[in-house]
This record gives sequence, C-alpha cells and structure tokens, in this order.
Amino acid sequence: MLGQSQAFSGFSVGDLDEARRFYGEVLGLEVEETGQGEMRMLTLKLGSGAQVFVYPKENHTPATFTILNFPVDDIEAAVGDLERRGVTLERYPGFDHDEKGIVRVGNGGPAAIAWFTDPAGNVLAVLQEN
Repeated sequence: MLGQSQAFSGFSVGDLDEARRFYGEVLGLEVEETGQGEMRMLTLKLGSGAQVFVYPKENHTPATFTILNFPVDDIEAAVGDLERRGVTLERYPGFDHDEKGIVRVGNGGPAAIAWFTDPAGNVLAVLQEN
C-alpha cells in the first residue's frame, strides 16, 4: 500500500536556528528552511536523496535513540573532521571505545561506529561502511 510513497522521517529540536547552523555549517548537509514565525521548519537533504523534517518544539526532549546514521568510507577521517568542527563524541557505558571514541563492533553490525549529539541533544552516528 505505501511501498511507493516518498516517506520521510522527522525529529524535534529546541532551537531551529541552532539546528540550521549545526546541520548546515558543521555537518555540511543541504538545509532548506520554510515557513514563518512559529511555523518555521527545516528540511535536511541527505546524500541518499532522502529528506528529513526538523521542527521546533518548545518543550523538546532529546530522542533516546540514534536519529540519523551517516555511513562513511573512513570513520577515522570522519571522526577527525567532526572533532575539528567542534563536535564532541559520546562515550556510552558498556561499549569499548578507542582513544578517538570509536567502537569497533563487527558481529553482523557495523565494523565501527561513533556517536555524537546535535545541539538539541539528539543522538547521531557515523559508521564505517562494510
């Protein structure tokens, strides 16, 4: 029924201007802003062609799961670039992180993954393409 739909995902942030700067300037995504006043929203355009809707929410609570995963060819280079842009990697209990904050996983999952948050506290990740 919905197999041909151009579905998209969305998430909230507390500050739309901060989100536009982070996703556009820090992460280098194409960001489109639409609407006015309280009806402003962002659309993130991903390399895959997918789009993600970002909307402001006055009582925003960060997502408790990874909202976006960015597969990369070279996770060490991606992590280095994120750090140079001021992004701090997250370190979660129960995972064995290396000195850069990368977790080497394997076992059917990604070969390596590193998590970070956007200014609203939502969790994102870069992961090594297999």
